[in-house]
Amino acid sequence: MRDLSAYREVALESFDAGGAVRLRPMVGQAYHPWLKVQGPRAMTADHPVGTRFLVHAKLTDRLGGEPYLYVYHGDPIVVLSDAQARKFLAEFRRGRI
Repeated sequence: MRDLSAYREVALESFDAGGAVRLRPMVGQAYHPWLKVQGPRAMTADHPVGTRFLVHAKLTDRLGGEPYLYVYHGDPIVVLSDAQARKFLAEFRRGRI
């Protein structure tokens, strides 16, 4: 059973990384956009590049390696509209003040 307290809501976006579609945290959150993300293949295979998602992710380093965000493959995939993404990021910023 996974520890749900380790997971946080994170807005991700897909991008083209030299021919491969990858995920990254959106700018304006606690995680740098260069941080690697491991998530369900359906997020990159079933949606166009530039799609934004709201996920529950945890920061991990798997056996002491480089840190990355992990998204559990069994969680639902929530696609964000531009307006929803802006609202989520604005709420995140307000919560940090």
